Amino acid sequence: LTDPAARAHVASVWGVDPDTLPGPGRSAYELLDALGTDVRALLLMGSNPVVSAPRAAHVEDRIRSLDFLAVADVVLSETAALADVVLPVTQWAEETGTTTNLEGRVLLRRRALTPPPGVRSDLEVLHGLAARLGLEKGFPTAAEEVFEELRRASAGGPADYSGISYTRIEAEQGVFWPCPEGSQGQPRLFLDRFATEDGRARFAPVSHRDAAELPDADYPILLTTGRVVAQYQSGAQTRRVDELNAAAPGPFVELHPRLAARLGAVEGTPLAVTSRRGRAVAPARITDAIRADTVFMPFHWPGEGRANTLTNPALDPTSRMPEFKVCAVRVEPLG
Repeated sequence: LTDPAARAHVASVWGVDPDTLPGPGRSAYELLDALGTDVRALLLMGSNPVVSAPRAAHVEDRIRSLDFLAVADVVLSETAALADVVLPVTQWAEETGTTTNLEGRVLLRRRALTPPPGVRSDLEVLHGLAARLGLEKGFPTAAEEVFEELRRASAGGPADYSGISYTRIEAEQGVFWPCPEGSQGQPRLFLDRFATEDGRARFAPVSHRDAAELPDADYPILLTTGRVVAQYQSGAQTRRVDELNAAAPGPFVELHPRLAARLGAVEGTPLAVTSRRGRAVAPARITDAIRADTVFMPFHWPGEGRANTLTNPALDPTSRMPEFKVCAVRVEPLG
């Protein structure tokens, strides 16, 4: 975004002045924190920050303060339920497109199902919005046309798709990326050189820095959050599957037997977990698989067991990622 040559190249693909391209913006949490003040309207696509964002009660309050919220999603998530307009959109089996998987192989996905009447693809939503803003040209609705644009826009850069086409993907059952024009692709990145000007690796010393929030007299226990195998992310889709809910029906607080004995906690009875951001309540799950100074909560559920009510939005200075995985809490058995 800050490289003049890259900006000029992409602007030429789009047929616009490089000066009209945006510069670096806010990180995800910083954007959510600005809702209702600097940001008055939001189009949210396939995301459920009311459950998934750190300091979630604050984020929910910011979302509610917007002048206008539109959500495009496959299901009516907790965030979509707050929207002024909900646009139902296709899910992966209802649309054709490419996937670049974790080994770097670009695969072609053919549509397997016809979407219900009135359901649009994300591309059709963006095209319709652009058209209403007077910019219909340049926002195609066909995935292959978008991919051809990506080929031109990425040509010559480190994320080069220019040598890949739908025809080649089908013929070779996937093409490894990056793949400049005329290349066979790169099944193994950095085999001969690294992505630096001279091809040599860079090493940098890293000093340990404590978490932004450590236990103290008021909040003496560490909380860490994470996943369970039967639910996914904010649970907006997986919590609609009976078999998955049978395997993982709701939130819980995992704690060590020694901590449970000290608190007077009993397996299955509710625990209140409180941080400087808020309070969550979920049943105790006692196990010696966790440290005695730490509790664990999964983050897939809304409501009073919402783990992200507690988490700390302190941001990494470089990546601007929130510090989801550690904060200070107190834990108390209820009744």
